[in-house]
Amino acid sequence: MRMLLRLLLAFAVAIGLSAVAMADEMLIVRSGSDFEETMSTLQASIAAHGYIVSRVQRVDVGLEAKGYQTDKYRVVFYGKADEVKALADKHPGLIPFLPLSVAIFAEGPQTMLATNRPRALKTFFPSPELAATFDQWEKDLVDIFDEIRKGR
Repeated sequence: MRMLLRLLLAFAVAIGLSAVAMADEMLIVRSGSDFEETMSTLQASIAAHGYIVSRVQRVDVGLEAKGYQTDKYRVVFYGKADEVKALADKHPGLIPFLPLSVAIFAEGPQTMLATNRPRALKTFFPSPELAATFDQWEKDLVDIFDEIRKGR
């Protein structure tokens, strides 16, 4: 359990939101399905919400090279290409946060997913124009995580 907490904290720090991840700044869901099925559901749900998976990065290999025992662990990057480009052009400070990402990892027979809440970006980017985008991203993520939790 400590390793899981360390990994979640490292994830939050790595994307630059804060050194201490508070529970209300993160979305976390546990799936009763195995890793492969959950990964498939995640990618299908991302696509169903109008986003494109841009890449899936393996994290487990790097963790194992550092001596951590881990099962499957990936980060799924996704977004809407036109939206990402327009936001990066108009608000270059957002570039480190784009595309959006979700960490997915096996925990025994179950699978966990975690990401930072897009609404947390409002603290750093208080533009009303961006607030609507962050709210939409959060709504979509909540819907995606609900689908995974329900096993759809």
